[in-house]
Amino acid sequence: MAIATISAPRALYIHIPFCTNKCHYCDFTSYVLKGQPVDEYLDALEREMERTTAELPPVQIDTVFVGGGTPTVLTPPQMKRFLADVKRHFPLADDVEFTMEANPGTTDPEKLAAMFEGGVNRISFGVQSFDNDLLERIGRIHNVDDVYKSLENARAAGFTNLSIDLMFGLPGQTTATLEDSVNKALALKLPHYSLYSLKVEENTLFHKLYQRDELPLPSEDEEFNMYIHLMDRLKQAGYTHYEISNFALPGYESRHNSTYWRNEPYYGLGAGAHGYAGRVRHINVKGVQPFIDYTKTKLPRLEVNPVSEQEAMEDFMMVGLRLLEGVKASSFARQFDGMTLESKFGPIIDKLLKDGLLERLEWPGDHGYKLTDKGVLFGNDVFGSFIGLDENSDS
Repeated sequence: MAIATISAPRALYIHIPFCTNKCHYCDFTSYVLKGQPVDEYLDALEREMERTTAELPPVQIDTVFVGGGTPTVLTPPQMKRFLADVKRHFPLADDVEFTMEANPGTTDPEKLAAMFEGGVNRISFGVQSFDNDLLERIGRIHNVDDVYKSLENARAAGFTNLSIDLMFGLPGQTTATLEDSVNKALALKLPHYSLYSLKVEENTLFHKLYQRDELPLPSEDEEFNMYIHLMDRLKQAGYTHYEISNFALPGYESRHNSTYWRNEPYYGLGAGAHGYAGRVRHINVKGVQPFIDYTKTKLPRLEVNPVSEQEAMEDFMMVGLRLLEGVKASSFARQFDGMTLESKFGPIIDKLLKDGLLERLEWPGDHGYKLTDKGVLFGNDVFGSFIGLDENSDS
């Protein structure tokens, strides 16, 4: 496909791969900060921005998400320089949602001021738990006091759009300790909460412990009950369950993450970052020094993979049904040259409707499907129903 025919993404993801330490469960592209060439990495990021925008010129960026790692390990001068680079290379919408991930304890007033002045208007704090013993057990370096202080500092700096992550299914965690964390989280009256279950990934300390049978995880039934408790508590507190793992007050849903869930294109910059445009996905090289070296002569691509129409349709259903509003037939037809959901996935949809996992929605001139309450609890089974179908099959 000629580059000129590709619609420029309106979402931008940038990866800052540095952390103060490596959490026991983390398999993201991240490296302990000490001794890392941070300024050289920022130089390389700017080169990638320049090459990226030359190859696929942006029109308008509606959402920016800076993830990691822990982007807030950057010093205030580094933060100012980085945010200025973003603004120089990408035209940001007046109402851009500009999110930065942060670790409690890494956001002092000077750094928050640099973030606010540089255009960041949403912060997602990786809190994970309000239990200090549990935080230590999973390798977090912050404590509960750091959480309160960081949120206090953020509000004092002018931030109002704040989110925190909580985790469940952690080793040694009980429903009672989770309840306590949820109560303390809700007492903060934040506009957004993300709630994730632990996944034991390869190349992590937890995976090694798991293989040695030294990781005391809750049973599947306990983890299931934790999820139900979380859903109930957040809904009771007035939050909309808008995505499998995310809850928000009206108007505070993550616009950037919704780009992924709607299978829309996005720029992806930085070591290990993924991007998607023109039905082509790329993955960048992961090491810090290799990333720096690549950008001196070319874009730092590790892999560039065309996405077939079949795979794109499967992705549309798999990620779209994560949103509790569901998928619309009109959106599917727009992405896939007028094809209908039923002509492609009719038998699968019928079975999921019969099993009580999906329900049909109707609007004037349109229709769609969404997870039922039962479907939310068995989401992975629903998503998996749409994956790996025969390319030549209509069902």
